[in-house]
Amino acid sequence: METKNLNFILIFLILCTLISFTSCKEKTFTTFESTTQSQEFTWVKGGIIRGDSSEKRIALMFSGDEFADGGETILSTLKEEEILASFFFTGNFYRNPDFKSIIQNLKSQGNYLGAHSDKHLLYCSWENRDSLLVTKEEFELDLMGNYVEMEKFGINPKKATYYLPPYEWYNDSISQWTKDLGFQLINFTPGTLSHADYTTPDLKNYRSNEVILKSILSYEKEKGLEGFLLLSHIGVSPIREDKFYLELKSLIQDLKAKGYQFVKVDELLK
Repeated sequence: METKNLNFILIFLILCTLISFTSCKEKTFTTFESTTQSQEFTWVKGGIIRGDSSEKRIALMFSGDEFADGGETILSTLKEEEILASFFFTGNFYRNPDFKSIIQNLKSQGNYLGAHSDKHLLYCSWENRDSLLVTKEEFELDLMGNYVEMEKFGINPKKATYYLPPYEWYNDSISQWTKDLGFQLINFTPGTLSHADYTTPDLKNYRSNEVILKSILSYEKEKGLEGFLLLSHIGVSPIREDKFYLELKSLIQDLKAKGYQFVKVDELLK
């Protein structure tokens, strides 16, 4: 009986949140309507994957679901370098009592905190990207469930409108459904291996810190990182001993020396 009551309360909260956002859709759509018309950003299947490529600004992004072992190191590095970053966590992450402190510290420091789905669902097939694995209703419950957890930390959904989809994998339908709820889907800028910092030695796609760092700096030298949404993870499996967040400080310093500024996603995508 207690479990049924808890489920009812959760569904009720999600429905209330959905109703709340329906009332402010027009205002939010006006904001993203102007963004869509801008030629300064790079778009793929309705999602923004790069900001203005004419300005030397980068948004560091960190996603999180199961792990947060790099939280304190990242927080300390950002503070020492006097920059802010953007963090996208699942509902699983926000619910984890072990992660409460790092979430509160990231927020109090002024970093951007956003959504990464409630249960980290795979929305569409790896083999056929246009093939959906969730219904619109399942998607809405998953996304809004994430925002319910965020509100418990005082994060106003109206000020956290950029959404990083789980697995960074989506299609046109997911982008449109996101927009229907008043949010804008974004994804990392392709070209580097920064997002491969989760890979473990037992995987065929494993990439070491050295390989990841080289991919970033080589891309910068050859093509530039202007407007980049540079994604890595706040924590990774303990199986991976090569923690990329330990390279963060040197990477930031190297890019600062090349004239780059670090901003939050909501600043990069204004």
